[in-house]
Amino acid sequence: MGAVVVTVMAGFAGYLVTYLNNLRLTQRQERLARVNRQLSEFYGPLLALVEVNSRLYHAFSEKHPRPEGREPLSHRDEQDAWRLWITTVFLPTHRAIRDLVNTKADLMDEADMPPLLLEVYAHAAWHELSAAKWEAGDLTIEHPPRAFPATAIRAYARENFARLKSEQAALLGRRLRQGRRTATRRR
Repeated sequence: MGAVVVTVMAGFAGYLVTYLNNLRLTQRQERLARVNRQLSEFYGPLLALVEVNSRLYHAFSEKHPRPEGREPLSHRDEQDAWRLWITTVFLPTHRAIRDLVNTKADLMDEADMPPLLLEVYAHAAWHELSAAKWEAGDLTIEHPPRAFPATAIRAYARENFARLKSEQAALLGRRLRQGRRTATRRR
C-alpha cells in the first residue's frame, strides 16, 4: 500500500512540475510576443519618427539660423520657408506620431496616457489649425503656446525602446552589447 501512495504522489508531483513549467513557458512566450509588438508597432516607430523629426528640425535651423538673437521668422522669406517646412515636413511627422498614439496606445506600459504624449498630440493639432488657415489664405504665423517637447519625447522613446530591447534579449536568452544583439551561445 505504501508503494502505491509513493507512486501516486510521485506521479502527482511530476504532473504539478510539468504544469507549472508549461505555465511559466506560456507566460514567457506571451510576454515576448507583447514586447515584440511594443517594439515593432509602437516604441520602434515612435523612436524613428522623433529622431527623424529632430534631425529635420536641426536641418531647418541650420538653413535658417537666427544670428544676433533676432526675432525668429522676422522676414517674409523665413516665414514662407517656415510654412513650407511645417506643412510638408513637420506636420506629416507630427500626424504620424498622433496617429500612432491614437491606434497603438494599448501597447504602452503606462496605466495612464503620459502628459508628454498629450502635449505632442496638442502640438500636432496646433499645426493642423495653422496649415488650414494658411490654405484658406491667412498667412499669419502663430506659434503654439509651448515649444515642441523634442528633448523629452526623444528621451521617452529612447528609454522605452532600450528597456524593451533589453527585456526582449533576456526573454530570448541573449544579451545586448554595444547596441547589438549577441547570442550567449555559439551558433
